[in-house]
Amino acid sequence: MKISIITVVYNADTFLKDCIQSVIEQTYFNIEYIVVDGGSTDNTISIVESYGTLVSHFISEKDGGLYDAINKGVKIATGDVIGILNADDVLADQNIIERVVKAFKQNANIEGVYGDLNYVHPTKMNIVRTWKSKQANFKDIEKGWMPAHPTLYLKKVLFQKYGNYALDLGTAADYDLILRFFHQQKIKTAYLPFLMVNMRLGGVSNKSMKSLLLTLGNDYKALKRNKIPNALLVLFKKKFAKLSQFKQ
Repeated sequence: MKISIITVVYNADTFLKDCIQSVIEQTYFNIEYIVVDGGSTDNTISIVESYGTLVSHFISEKDGGLYDAINKGVKIATGDVIGILNADDVLADQNIIERVVKAFKQNANIEGVYGDLNYVHPTKMNIVRTWKSKQANFKDIEKGWMPAHPTLYLKKVLFQKYGNYALDLGTAADYDLILRFFHQQKIKTAYLPFLMVNMRLGGVSNKSMKSLLLTLGNDYKALKRNKIPNALLVLFKKKFAKLSQFKQ
């Protein structure tokens, strides 16, 4: 089984090496690593190129933003399963992909897997929030639940059947894809009860009050687009659930 991992980057040379190292140091051998750069002007390009063939595919060109770049990666991916790892983030240990593959092989009906995630301080790497997930079904979506997107590994055929990331929903594009796959299409998924990703705080959806309000609006649009009942209530529950993730 081949696993395609896509990292999208733009002027993010500060932590990029950590991200790449966490992929190339995986114990599982059959990984296709795709890096899509939006035309960086810092040291990003030279960092990626320094890894040579350890990076399977490298694209560097202007794009329409994060999800346009991810879609480019999805298009060229040849793996059976696709995962997304942000340029600031790292796989939690060297055995993550091996355990992902094991889960798929143990149950041929599984179309996607997901696990737990820690939000960490950008430099100190101490845990700020803990996103512990659960085994869920499409009804849990209606209660505000969603898997942590950076831990999500999906069979490529799902993208071919149900489409890629929407480009008109800003940072809610990953939420829209989850709603589409998990609720509309009711794909079969498995929760992997272990830490998969350490995610550095400082994402584009959490930078200002304006961006937070824009994120809320796009989340609501995604809920309505996917015909989720009681969209406003679901949105409230989704945001409220995050409070329990912060360390006391």
